[in-house]
Amino acid sequence: MRSKRKKHGAERLEACAAFLTDPASAGDYTALFGNDRPVRVEIGCGKGDFIVGTAANEPQVNFLAVERVHDVLMMAAEKVRDADLENVRLCLADVKDLQLPAGSVDRLYLNFSDPWPKNRHAKRRLTARSFLQVYEQFLRPGGQLCFKTDNAPLFAFTLEELQAAGWTVDSLTDDLHASPENEGNVQTEYERRFSALGFPIHRVVAHKN
Repeated sequence: MRSKRKKHGAERLEACAAFLTDPASAGDYTALFGNDRPVRVEIGCGKGDFIVGTAANEPQVNFLAVERVHDVLMMAAEKVRDADLENVRLCLADVKDLQLPAGSVDRLYLNFSDPWPKNRHAKRRLTARSFLQVYEQFLRPGGQLCFKTDNAPLFAFTLEELQAAGWTVDSLTDDLHASPENEGNVQTEYERRFSALGFPIHRVVAHKN
């Protein structure tokens, strides 16, 4: 059964209109941000903790946060608005609907994506080869994919897909919070939850050759 949208959700999202864009306009970075700074994209931004923390730490970088669930994007948009982050724009969209210029994205973040655990649903995983091919188009040469998850089978699948698709792994850890790479790590809502339950956080950073 499809869950009901939050009460006044449309009005709440409209109140954040200054920070929103649509899939067709998301690639017009000059119009969105008013500058030509590097652009980074988060696919599946959830409730926005990661994008808000990361954008606040890196004000000289522009961030596009993408989420396909209306009410989840609404909550992220409210956080961006309340933090008054001029270097963030949000888009209600599926990744395949985005129209981003080729070679225009500096870095792509995938944080705690749906694992789609059944084998017959493997193609829906955001690190499946068909999605990697989409990312290749809009990442600049050498642009990085940064993927975090608590799900070990999904992480193993991701590493296999990256290798099969010809990507190079730049860094890899099976326990991010216990590694030196955790310095500067901005946690998501899911990350805090799973880490508190004792799940190690896996992360890989890779680029397309």
